[in-house]
Amino acid sequence: MAKVQKKGLIRIFNAYKYSMKGFKSGIENEAAIRQELCLALIMTVLSFFFYTSSVTLILLIVMPWLVVTVELLNSAVEAVVDRIGPEFHELSGRAKDLGSAAVFVMLILTLLTWVIIILEKYQVLTI
Repeated sequence: MAKVQKKGLIRIFNAYKYSMKGFKSGIENEAAIRQELCLALIMTVLSFFFYTSSVTLILLIVMPWLVVTVELLNSAVEAVVDRIGPEFHELSGRAKDLGSAAVFVMLILTLLTWVIIILEKYQVLTI
């Protein structure tokens, strides 16, 4: 028998509960999530000192939070792989490595975005 799906506000409330449970689990179990969450909070505050337009403000705020998002997804992949079993398997290793690479790409893009915006603000770089 198929699971009966909740509807309306109950579904939204349940989704919120599951999301908060995920945040709590990530913060308790993953050092990378704690570190990137702290950096995202700090960078969000700092973005108000470095922005030059509404677009740059959005970029400065969104980029570190995308890092957190990708890290949450990476941690989810790692949890699923670890759930399958502790023995080494090439595909399990590949899945974890790909998740890690995704986080790395977001970190580089965030750094690049911040450096370009700050250099432009202080007229070291003109594009």
